Amino acid sequence: MRVRLFSTPICPYCQTLKKFLVEQGVQFEEINVLENKTAEEEMIKATNQMTVPVLEIDGEYIVGFDRKKIVEKLGLSCKN
Repeated sequence: MRVRLFSTPICPYCQTLKKFLVEQGVQFEEINVLENKTAEEEMIKATNQMTVPVLEIDGEYIVGFDRKKIVEKLGLSCKN
């Protein structure tokens, strides 16, 4: 399963989502869209949104920290 987190270092929601993924033991690639303009363009094209966090799970994009969708898509039995 491929999991990518599009984020910025100054976004508190990004930090919360990253902490949640780590606590759940989810392996993910973090992409700083402030430094990676190609990834930023990809994210905007895929979601029609310019806000972060955006979580991509096997090609499906979830905008924001939608805990219910994330837990469901990752098949987590949520520990927290």
